[in-house]
Order: sequence, then C-alpha cells, then structure tokens
Amino acid sequence: MADQTVRLADPVLRAALTAAADPEGRIPRALAELGPVDGRDCLLLDPDDGLRAAQLTAAGARVTGVALDALAAVPDASVDLAVACWNAIAPGEPAAEVEIAHVLRVLRPEGRILVVHDYGKDDITPLLGPVPAARAAWGTPRGPFLANGFKVRVLHCWWSWDSLDAAAGFLGAAFGEAGAAVAAGMRRPRLAWKVAVYHRDRTLQPYIPKKKRAA
Repeated sequence: MADQTVRLADPVLRAALTAAADPEGRIPRALAELGPVDGRDCLLLDPDDGLRAAQLTAAGARVTGVALDALAAVPDASVDLAVACWNAIAPGEPAAEVEIAHVLRVLRPEGRILVVHDYGKDDITPLLGPVPAARAAWGTPRGPFLANGFKVRVLHCWWSWDSLDAAAGFLGAAFGEAGAAVAAGMRRPRLAWKVAVYHRDRTLQPYIPKKKRAA
C-alpha cells in the first residue's frame, strides 16, 4: 500500500511528497471516523513507509501490517477493520477478487473495509497519467464499489508547498515534463487533490438499481 498515491524511488522526493500531501490530515481523520478505528484491531494491507500506520495508531487503532501475498496466513475473524490504499483492492485487476475474499474472511462479523483511491478530476490527475476506462467508472453507481455495498466519501485534499518555486522544484524533479507543465500553470503553491474513501461493513449488500418513477 503506497502511503501516498505514487511511489517515488528517491527518498528525498518521497519525504517531500509526504510533507506536501494532505498537510491538513483529512485522510486520517476520514479513516478514523468511517472505521471507526479507536480501540479496534486494524489490518493495514501492504504497508509502505509507515505514514498510514502511524496515523491509524495515533487515532487509537491496534495496527497490524500485512503484505498482500501474506493475507492467506491471517486467521479467520481476527480483525475489526481492514484498510487498503491505492494499489490494494483494485477492482478489475487479477488479484482483487482473491484479496477481497481474504479480507471478508479475516474480518469479524461487524468488521469494516475502508479502501482509499484517487477520485480524479483534480489538479493531480495530469501527473498520474491516463486513467484506465475501468477505473474511471469506480465512483459511479454501477461501478464495482457502489454496486457492491460500498458507500463513498470524497475528500477535498491538497498538495501544498511554502512557495511556487518550491512547488515547481518538487514537481519537475518528481514528475519530469508532466510536473513542469503542471507547475507552469500554478498561480498559488498548492494543487487540489480529490481522494475517495470507499467504505462498507462485512455484510454483503448487493446493488439494487432504483426504479424510475412512473410518468
């Protein structure tokens, strides 16, 4: 689970992104509220640099990180909450059905699933490359999340810097030409970033389309 939406190989750039992305802490606040997480056993899927684990721990969760390929070893009904971000639980990808099946297995009866993904349609989108058609439908009523019992909360977050020069320096170094192009259009040292938190309890709730009202 990338702690941020992109994995940057350079540790200096990675630290700079951690400092710039969501400085207001809207993502951890949403996770804490939607879980809730306080006093609960939380399984963090495919943890990365420790940012999300630290945030969940600070909110009162008892956090265990597990790699996606080690999910099968997690005991049945052993956690209250499963949290996945960005590269974990991506509907349509080959491993997703297996991952979801294991998550449902390890959750207790009243357990919850929280899945964090980019919502798109924001200032960050050009940095991430073309959005596959399948992903573009994730936030729609008939998409794989909302059609299978999930609800969604869209968070209006930011990437923020102290100055335009600092923003341009980071974006160019981290994203090359795409970053330089985004920086050239900035008028203030921050970029809008929409993040979707898909959430549901363990109980399956199949999607039932609403009937049209009679004319």
